[in-house]
Amino acid sequence: MRAVLTWRDKAEQCIYDLAFKPDGTQLILAAGNRLLVYDTSDGTLLQPLKGHKDTVYCVAYAKDGKRFASGSADKSIIIWTSKLEGILKYTHNDSIQCVSYNPVTHQLASCSSSDFGLWSPEQKSVSKHKSNSKITCCSWTNDGQYLALGMSNGIISIRNKNGEEKVKIERPGGSLSPIWSICWNPSSRWENIWMSRENEDAEDVIVNRYFQEIPSILKSTVYSSQGSEAEEEEQEEEDDSPRDGNSEEHNDILAVADWGQKLSFYQLSGKQIGKDRPLNFDPCCISYFTKGEYILVGGSDKQVSLFTKDGVRLGTVGEQNSWVWTCRVKPDSNYVVVGCQDGTISFYQLIFSTVHGLYKDRYAYRDSMTDVIVQHLITEQKVRIKCRELVKKIAIYKNRLAIQLPEKILIYELYSDDSADMHYRVKEKIVKKFECNLLVVCADHIILCQEKRLQCLSFSGVREREWQMESLIRYIKVIGGPAGREGLLVGLKNGQILKIFVDNLFAIVLLKQATAVRCLDMSASRNKLAVVDENDTCLVYDIHTKELLFQEPNANSVAWNTQCEDMLCFSGGGYLNIKASTFPVHQQKLQGFVVGYNGSKIFCLHVFSMSAVEVPQSAPMYQYLDRKMFKEAYQIACLGVTDTDWRELAMEALEGLEFETAKKAFTRVQDLRYLELISTIEERKKRGESNNDLFLADVFSYQGKFHEAAKLYKRSGHENLALNMYTDLCMFEYAKDFLGSGDPKETKMLITKQADWARNINEPKAAVEMYISAGEHAKAIEISGSHGWVDMLIDIARKLDKAEREPLLMCARYFKKLDSPGYAAETYLKIGDLKSLVQLYVDTKRWDEAFALGEKHPEFKDDIYVPYAQWLAENDRFEEAQKAFHKAGRQGEAVRVLEQLTHNAVVESRFNDAAYYYWMLSMQCLDMAQDPAQKDVMLDKFHHFQHLAELYHGYQTIHRYTEEPFSFDLPETLFNISKFLLHSLTKATPLGISKVNTLFTLAKQSKALGAYKLARHAYDKLRGLQIPARIQKSIELGTLTIRSKPFHDSEELVPLCYRCSTNNPLLNNLGNVCINCRQPFIFSASSYEVLHLVEFYLEEGITDEEAVALIDLEAPRHKREGKWQETSSNNSQTLRLDETMDSIGEDDPFTAKLSFEQGGSEFVPVVVSRSVLRSMSRRDVLIKRWPPPLQWQYFRSLLPDASITMCPSCFQMFHSEDYELLVLQHACCPYCRRRIDDTGP
Repeated sequence: MRAVLTWRDKAEQCIYDLAFKPDGTQLILAAGNRLLVYDTSDGTLLQPLKGHKDTVYCVAYAKDGKRFASGSADKSIIIWTSKLEGILKYTHNDSIQCVSYNPVTHQLASCSSSDFGLWSPEQKSVSKHKSNSKITCCSWTNDGQYLALGMSNGIISIRNKNGEEKVKIERPGGSLSPIWSICWNPSSRWENIWMSRENEDAEDVIVNRYFQEIPSILKSTVYSSQGSEAEEEEQEEEDDSPRDGNSEEHNDILAVADWGQKLSFYQLSGKQIGKDRPLNFDPCCISYFTKGEYILVGGSDKQVSLFTKDGVRLGTVGEQNSWVWTCRVKPDSNYVVVGCQDGTISFYQLIFSTVHGLYKDRYAYRDSMTDVIVQHLITEQKVRIKCRELVKKIAIYKNRLAIQLPEKILIYELYSDDSADMHYRVKEKIVKKFECNLLVVCADHIILCQEKRLQCLSFSGVREREWQMESLIRYIKVIGGPAGREGLLVGLKNGQILKIFVDNLFAIVLLKQATAVRCLDMSASRNKLAVVDENDTCLVYDIHTKELLFQEPNANSVAWNTQCEDMLCFSGGGYLNIKASTFPVHQQKLQGFVVGYNGSKIFCLHVFSMSAVEVPQSAPMYQYLDRKMFKEAYQIACLGVTDTDWRELAMEALEGLEFETAKKAFTRVQDLRYLELISTIEERKKRGESNNDLFLADVFSYQGKFHEAAKLYKRSGHENLALNMYTDLCMFEYAKDFLGSGDPKETKMLITKQADWARNINEPKAAVEMYISAGEHAKAIEISGSHGWVDMLIDIARKLDKAEREPLLMCARYFKKLDSPGYAAETYLKIGDLKSLVQLYVDTKRWDEAFALGEKHPEFKDDIYVPYAQWLAENDRFEEAQKAFHKAGRQGEAVRVLEQLTHNAVVESRFNDAAYYYWMLSMQCLDMAQDPAQKDVMLDKFHHFQHLAELYHGYQTIHRYTEEPFSFDLPETLFNISKFLLHSLTKATPLGISKVNTLFTLAKQSKALGAYKLARHAYDKLRGLQIPARIQKSIELGTLTIRSKPFHDSEELVPLCYRCSTNNPLLNNLGNVCINCRQPFIFSASSYEVLHLVEFYLEEGITDEEAVALIDLEAPRHKREGKWQETSSNNSQTLRLDETMDSIGEDDPFTAKLSFEQGGSEFVPVVVSRSVLRSMSRRDVLIKRWPPPLQWQYFRSLLPDASITMCPSCFQMFHSEDYELLVLQHACCPYCRRRIDDTGP
């Protein structure tokens, strides 16, 4: 660091304070009783300002740049505008010592010897606060929340915006160490660094993998170790752009300078950070750089000292002839102004040099003057090494790092040999002060460059040897070598280039040129030397012959590629130049200096940052390719080229028949197709083939150069390969040129391929014709079928021989798919595939044809009737489905289908359907009972299902009555059904039937019809059941109201047994049988009234056929006689029927059989003989003609005039009038759904 004086002026009085306008264009000085306004660019005095009557002690500018304030010994404060006009004035009781503007609210703090005031433009008055000591200095925090006051009694008082004291800091020196200057750090990003630096050793290392901090004001270049250039500082224009995004953050660090000659730092809480730093002079002013990275302190030592943010002294900014009372940094720059007691005003620019070093991919540079950052240019990892002293020189080599501090040199080493390791530790310390221009580190030594002299020191500080040069050393570089015997490349100002070995006293002169050396580098094999001279010329020499190989202009630095002997790059004039061998230079734009070249990465230093630039090596590779130097081009490509460049290299090498290079290049781009080609060619070469024309023809065909390939095939005598190539490419016109002498196989192959091509180009009809011509019927059928060409398919099928089974089957499949079953059947018949024909009929639901075929071929019975039955079941044609299942012998499946349908009907409350399905199930079981092995089981199921069918058939009416809002059933019908169900549900209640609904219906209808006793019984039963909420109130009301009715039933409702003429109670414990004779009641399937029928049985030995024949005889019987008699009286005429009949028992033998004597609880059936049968009338007898194994059932009507009808299918009994009405309504039997036009049983 050095300070360059920009301008200087001198006032007549002491300069006590100064302030910059926030934009840095103007400088306000307090000189005597005036204010002086300067232009900062050239030091021109713009205007003196008068307004004070006594010495002006302080001045401050508001951060918004609109006004500034000045305070004087005349006890007054004047507010000035940016146009240098005074607009306001107020006073204190004592002389003004300091003023400061709040950076956020622009509130002005003015401090005198006895008090301080707070004023803002919004206020009309100034709020003042007493102080018990003289206030010497003040400073606001960045966020404007707190004001720090420094006092002459050694106390620092931190106040809030209202002037209330929040923190009080008492310095140990008290009034003997008055606080003379304080300042808050303007940047908060240093706070964490402050906190972490307590209790740390000077050589500790902090690692941050992606550390982003880089020096912000580095101006000139010095580098060492890998490439070191003597320090030549060039002044550059200042950078006024903001450099830190954190500059507006809140900061809590307060720097304090007292006349105890100490510099201290405090947190906002009052806690001291670190220890006091001795100054050895009385400080009069302290000031931070804009970003807070440096501190300026001036005072009685007549100079301004530069410190780091943590109080480490870095150097002197400018020495003066008198005390320095004030110093400030120009905002957002590195310009410093100094005001002295003798009135001198000095304006300096600070120049910070770049101290750094580079070795291969590791770059070390100085940061914040006291830190060293090591950056890995490949991985972008960074490590910060804190030295807490001024870093003067840096050198890096392999795993070594040397840092020169003012009084010592630190040697670091890596923790491990890992190339990516970034952890350094101290290896040695050389505690000694050295003065040198350049510093170089080796494995076991450090090299100091002092003008013309080089000194080699061990890590213990012992000087081992020394070299004296003829001229100034301009460049030095370590070029590697064994540890302790490394070689150094040295360039002198007189143009001499030397090679020095660390363990050798004698320097070797490599060559001597006329111009001074600026930069040097040696190739990887150490056979070539590249030099950049002071004329910006890059010269390349052969080290052994000293011959100048070539030279290039406009170069400022040069570097050889460490991985390729013949490649180097140099920078200059804003361009990067890459040169391979003796080929012309390839240029591209690049800002900065080239300092390294490794593979495809070029390390570039631009201003102060080092970066690794990825540069494709395409240009030099193509230069080698143009000269067919494939191996050299491959070496260049390995350094880094694009995939396109790799492919170009591979193709060029392949055409040049350089298969090894081509294979490597194609492997890079992962082109398996060409790798297979090369592998095939290599195998053929191993087998002895050596025809390069044939190899090149294969290469051309792969590249799409078909005509060139065909010519080479023909030239090498392989026309067949050309033919195959053209046919594969569908280039049939060219293929015909290579067709042999009418070989039918080749012709067929050509036609087939042409057909394939026609198919691919969407010309299917042409392709079909070609396939047929070539005999490829399968492909022709496939195309025709996929396009739906039925006519073309049937033509093909009819032309094919029946022996060609596969093509015909394909035709049949396409006919089925295209909905042409007739053609499919024709095709199946042609090849005799009856099984497929049956399947066709089934799939297309052509059942008549299927049945006809099944009659001729019974072996296909199952294949026809099982799908037919399933189809019928899916279409709700269950009777037909059952017949079909029977024909197919699948009775079990029929039962399972019906059981599932029955269950669904019950769950869905379709009880009529459930009754119908159960009846069908019972009939199915009866049919299955013909099998002796299943007879007993199936008959049990038959009776069970018959019973369930009767229950569900009756419950449908109850369900409709209870669930639907309106019912059209007669009360007597509902009464009879509910009574029937109640007597039938003596055991478990079937699924879906509600006992509650049954009892509820019975109770209501019994009450309505006068059966009060039965109604009361029903209501009592309901009390023990869970009642739905919807009928709860109705049942409760009915239970109460039935109590008001007499406790007996209407005699009209009492059922009569037609066998024994016994009146049965309405509530029968025995169920639906007579309580006297145990004769089962026969109920009407519609009204559920007890029918006047009595079941009788045949005597043993009488067959059903004989019984029917006897009944049909109808023997004559005596007729009943009767006549009308008329009688007259005075006023009336009476007509009376006078009947006379024989004893019934005498006329009707069956009636005598009905006599019954109570002999026990067992039921005694009515058994008739042949004579009784002969006496019966056919119209009085009803016969249930059950199929075997069941017996027929016989019933005799005791009231022949009351007609009863029995359904011939389900054998259910109805009153004839009811049956006729129901049949008219439903067009079928209401029970079994037999159609009225169905004549069968």
